[in-house]
Amino acid sequence: MDSTRPALRLFVLHHAGGSHLLYRQWPAGLPDTWDVRLLDAPGHGLLLDQPQITDAGRLADCVLSTIESELTCPYALFGHSMGALVTYEITRRAVDRGLPLPVWVGLSARPAPQSQGQRTRYHELPDDELRTHLKRLGGTPDEVFDAPDLWALFAPVIRADLSLVENWRPASDTGPLPVALSAFAGREDLSAAPPQVAGWAEHTEHFLGLRVFDGGHFYFQDDPGPLLRQIEQDATTALDAAGATRSS
Repeated sequence: MDSTRPALRLFVLHHAGGSHLLYRQWPAGLPDTWDVRLLDAPGHGLLLDQPQITDAGRLADCVLSTIESELTCPYALFGHSMGALVTYEITRRAVDRGLPLPVWVGLSARPAPQSQGQRTRYHELPDDELRTHLKRLGGTPDEVFDAPDLWALFAPVIRADLSLVENWRPASDTGPLPVALSAFAGREDLSAAPPQVAGWAEHTEHFLGLRVFDGGHFYFQDDPGPLLRQIEQDATTALDAAGATRSS
């Protein structure tokens, strides 16, 4: 991409225990007029040497402070699983602080707050049960489970992220977000079933719809193409609507 202003800057936030690596093919699968930024939370990926943040609000504050100087063009946020709730918290903070708002938000594989029901404390499970749960979800390389040294390295990170997710409670006195929002789910996802994810419609003034794909929690892992085409379609729809609003 050249030095001209991007049509859209898309920030992608990863899942619990993950990093930008699962999403590394995404920039090539999205328009070359977009500036796609794959973010790592502290303690993950390229930021592995930084202290991990175990509270969703504090993590949202950290990410927002990192990207705030880059909100100089139309931008969007996409978060998967843990990344979805952090995306929601970032957007809420942008609203509360009078910062430029994203033209579009995508929330993937995360039940809406009112749809979560009884929460299992996965971060407290014994190692064997936690490994079984993670294998069922997918998204974690097999070598992490097979190599004791790798498991010893990653298990505390995964447990801390799961604790962040399981202890998250959004503020109760907030209204719907004044941004366009799409929700994404895997048809066979047992931890974030499509009807639970559809509940995000109540948290936005501009719900673009629930997008359901074949597969489980990591429905895009083997072939991100269908998801990326839907992201492009929804974000472009929101971007065009924002442009029409500004010019009217």
